[in-house]
Formats: sequence, structure tokens, C-alpha cells
Amino acid sequence: MKRFGMLVIAGLLLAIPALGFAEEAAITAADVQNNLNFVWTLVAAFMVFIMQAGFAMVESGFTRAKNACNILMKNMMDFSVGAIAFWAIGFGLMFGTTNGFFGTTDFFFSGATGDGEAWNYAFWMFQTVFAATAATIISGAVAERTKFSAYMVYSIFVSALIYPIFGGWAWGSLFNGSGWLEGLGFIDFAGSTVVHSIGGWLALAGAIVVGPRLGKYDKKGKVKPIPGHSIPLAGLGVFLLWFGWYGFNPGSTTTGDTSIALIAVTTTLAAAAGAITAMLATWIKYGKSDIGMTLNGALAGLVGITAGCANVSPVSAVIIGGIAGVLVLFSVLFFDKIKVDDPVGAVSVHGVCGAWGTLAAGLFDTAGFSMKVVGVQLIGIGACFAWAFITGLILFKLIDMIMGMRVTKEEEMAGLDFCEHGANAYADFQTIRMGTVFTPGEGSEK
Repeated sequence: MKRFGMLVIAGLLLAIPALGFAEEAAITAADVQNNLNFVWTLVAAFMVFIMQAGFAMVESGFTRAKNACNILMKNMMDFSVGAIAFWAIGFGLMFGTTNGFFGTTDFFFSGATGDGEAWNYAFWMFQTVFAATAATIISGAVAERTKFSAYMVYSIFVSALIYPIFGGWAWGSLFNGSGWLEGLGFIDFAGSTVVHSIGGWLALAGAIVVGPRLGKYDKKGKVKPIPGHSIPLAGLGVFLLWFGWYGFNPGSTTTGDTSIALIAVTTTLAAAAGAITAMLATWIKYGKSDIGMTLNGALAGLVGITAGCANVSPVSAVIIGGIAGVLVLFSVLFFDKIKVDDPVGAVSVHGVCGAWGTLAAGLFDTAGFSMKVVGVQLIGIGACFAWAFITGLILFKLIDMIMGMRVTKEEEMAGLDFCEHGANAYADFQTIRMGTVFTPGEGSEK
């Protein structure tokens, strides 16, 4: 009996540490998941940040060499000033305590206190790179003729006011309160409308106000192509953007769990389908496959799937991306026909295909087709166009009246690298200007 008692005591002594380890293991598992959510959200934010480089390369490649430095400077500064503006004002308008239309708290990140402080920082970082994406979309549509100072001004307003207010309508409940649009049941998981269409419709307003580039249209209105200086550079940019989209779409879960797998698949299939259908469409129409439009087809597929990437099937993703790839071609041709000069196709890729993707998120929803859902999606698309295009026109018109949106004819012909920044992207680069050879780096004529 005594021996039995000793065995019981020994067993208890061995069991107590085991119970402690089990409890510790359970706590550690929860902590690991929480930390994984933090890490995944931040890694996704860093991937989306790489998209800034992608946009810079695409825009630079699709435009002329004499404006390459200007484009890089714009992309550098729209993120830099945009991050400060979104920190100071934009985040509060988008995610502060809201009346359904805009937030009224958390300006200058004042709400980042208490137990949730670390998560607030991670969430702010992820949303900041989204705001920068919306702002940089505009750059391509107004490239090669816009004053750098004017660009800086409207970048601040886009990141501080225009993007955040609409974003709060659709995504406000991600932090505080709820926006009126998401209250209706609006579906836009990662931003076909909130990010891309906002940028696209602002780009349309900017292109209209600043006007076409010199020589883009003849006196009869016929389109005269202005080739970009480096298709390989544009191709590199598209691959960077495609890579960044794996942070953009799967990262919008803000949780490191199995849900990101389907989103990665739908994102990939839509991009691939968009590239293929754009390539085939140009092959059929022109007799040869066009590399520039194929690149834009991939981007169109990515934009198109962004709204519904988490709630459509892989088959639906192929359909959505494939339609976007064809849509972008005919959209580019349409805007050229009405003399809206968009050097990189930003309005078509982001505005038009963003609207299509938002509608498709309702049409192909795995929860089942519903006319009510489709109706809400159409309301969101219309609200986005009205908000972005009207505020964009007002903003660009005011900037044009106060400081001027466009450089002079002479500056546009010489190139913005030299005239705006006193630099050139390529050593010994020369341009032909009015029958003379002009060397931007020297500022002399020969």
C-alpha cells in the first residue's frame, strides 16, 4: 500500500508539469497564429509596395525616353507625400469613427493606443500602400505633359481626401463603424472599385483637363501613335505588378490562414486569361499579336479579379480575366477615338476593367446569383464614377486655374527630364527638336 501511494505521488508530480506544458502549448498556438497574421499582413504590404516600382517601369517603358526621370520622380513622390497625407488625414477619414460617409477620429494616427496598438500599425501600413496605388494610377494617363508641381498637389489630395472618403464608404467596418455602401452589401474584397476604379476615373478626369500630347492627333482627328521607348522595361513592370498582386489580393485577408490559397489561384488564372485573350484579340484584329496590349491584358485580368478574388471559383476567374483582356483593347480604342490621350491605358485597365470586375464579383458570386447583389454592385460602380470623376474634374480644373497643369510646348518637346529636373535617364541621350539636335544634359543646340 505504501509503495502504491508512492507511485501515485510520483505520477502526479510527473503529470503537473505535463499539464502546464499543455496549457503553455495552447497559449503559444494562439500567439503563433496572431503573430502569423501580423507577419502576413506586413509582408503583403511590402509586396504591394513593390507595385510602385512596377507602375514606374510600365509608365516609363510605354512613354518616351526623354521623360523617364520625370516618371520615376513622380512615382517616388506620390508614395512619399501620399504616405504623410494618409497618416495625417486619410486614415482617419477612411477608418475613423464614422457617420457612414467619412470618419471623424484617428487623424495623425491618434487612435493607435492600447492593446491594439501594434495591429493598428500593421493595418495602417497595409492601407497606406493601397492609397499610394490609387494615386499612382493617375500618373500614366497624364504622362509627358504635366507639371511636376501640379502632380505633387493632386497626389496629396487623392491620398488625403478622395480615395479615403470613398474607401470608407466600402470598407469602413474593417476598423471603426460602417460605410453606407458596405451597409448595402457591396462586394469589393481587395479593391477593383475602391482602389483601381477610383484611380482610373481620376485618371480620366486628369487626361481630359490636361489635354493630349503634342502630335497625338492630326488636324482631322486621326490617331498618330507615339511609341514608348522600352517595351522590355514595360514588361518588367508588368511582372513586378503581377508579383505585387499576390500581396494585394491574398493580403487583403489580413490573416495568415488557408483562405489565401484560393485567392492566389483566382488571381493567377484571371491574369493569365487576360493576357491570352488580349493577345488573341490583337492577333485577330491586326494580323499580329501586340506585346503592349498583351501586357495590359494581364493587368486588366488582375484588376478584374480583385473585387471577387475571394468569392468566385477558378472557372469564373478565367471568364472574368478573359473578358477583361478583350475589354481593355476596345476600351483603349474607344478613348483614342474620342481623343482622350492615355499613354499607358490607365483609364481602360483600371477604370473600365475595375468596373467590370466589380460587376463580375456579383454575377459570379459562389453564394449564388442575386439581382439584389448585382444591383448593389451597380450602385457602387456608379457612386465610384460620380465621386472620382466629378471631384477629379474640380480638383484638376482648380489646379489648372491656380498654377497650371501643363508644361509649355517647348518644355514638352524637349522632355520633362531636363526641363523639370535638369537630368536625363540615359547618358549622351539626344532628341531632335524642330530640325535641330538638342542635348538635354547640356542645354545647347548644335
